[in-house]
Amino acid sequence: MRVTIAEVARRARVSKTTVSRVLNNKSDVDAATAVRVREVIAATGYIPSAGAVGLAKGRTGLVGVLVPGLSPPGMGEVLQAIADAVEANDHGLLLGTTNRGEESLERFGHQVRARAFDGLLLVAPPPAVTDLDALRDSDLPVVVVDGTHPTLASVSADDPAGAAAVARHFLARGRRRVAVVTGPAAVTGRRLAGFRAALAETGMPLGEPAVTEADLTVAGGRLAVRRLLAAGLGFDAVFACDDALAAGVLTGLREAGRAVPETVAVAGFGDTPLAEVMGLTTVRRPLRALGETAARKLLDRLTGGAPLGGTTVLPSELVVRESAP
Repeated sequence: MRVTIAEVARRARVSKTTVSRVLNNKSDVDAATAVRVREVIAATGYIPSAGAVGLAKGRTGLVGVLVPGLSPPGMGEVLQAIADAVEANDHGLLLGTTNRGEESLERFGHQVRARAFDGLLLVAPPPAVTDLDALRDSDLPVVVVDGTHPTLASVSADDPAGAAAVARHFLARGRRRVAVVTGPAAVTGRRLAGFRAALAETGMPLGEPAVTEADLTVAGGRLAVRRLLAAGLGFDAVFACDDALAAGVLTGLREAGRAVPETVAVAGFGDTPLAEVMGLTTVRRPLRALGETAARKLLDRLTGGAPLGGTTVLPSELVVRESAP
């Protein structure tokens, strides 16, 4: 059943005239009311006619931001950079998460169809988001943040180069028996590939027994290094593709009586606060630059600039600390 403007007005507790004025971006509707009306529009999937709202030339003044959640390390820094850039350009933010799975995706699809925002930033989106019919069928400007996509503009960190820098750092310090602790391929796959490629350049391939996967937690890293020790591989360096994993590896090695870095060097990835506290050598990802660059790319398009283009890749930086000096 098609949602009507009357139904939107009823749910938002306003008149049909107020809904119409919100759709036409009239300045005489107070901000709280306008937000409430737009939330109802997004939730119901109401799609106004172009004639009713001047859709061809209308603007909401909002940038949509969809994130997998608010708790992943570094997410706050990315979002703050986005907010700073968007608000400096006199736009507002409409933030959503995919915390509730299908329910979240359905709501997001409604927002896209209702054109609840002028453009969209997708932060580290899973395929379930980018494959949505509503997104594929839309002509909304979209930029993927901290990820890549074959058809969407994106801004990503050079994770492979960062991991390669770790491999070269190990080799330069005489480490030749290297093990790797990875996580889900969607998060750490590019890091493993970069690390493996750098080793291969020197004629030192990374054997599969030296690679083990774990949950991206301290506990996961601790269990992973126990498996590596039990396998009797005799490694002298461990690259953990995430700082939480690296912290667990460090803990597990010390529990096993292995001196770090004298016997085994350890490096992580991310340069989270945990890495600094534990003295981990790691790779610093350009979190703020990811958010700011993506937001500026989108805002430039919204204000009449050049087409969004392809992928922008930002450099990562090796940070050397006590765990692998």
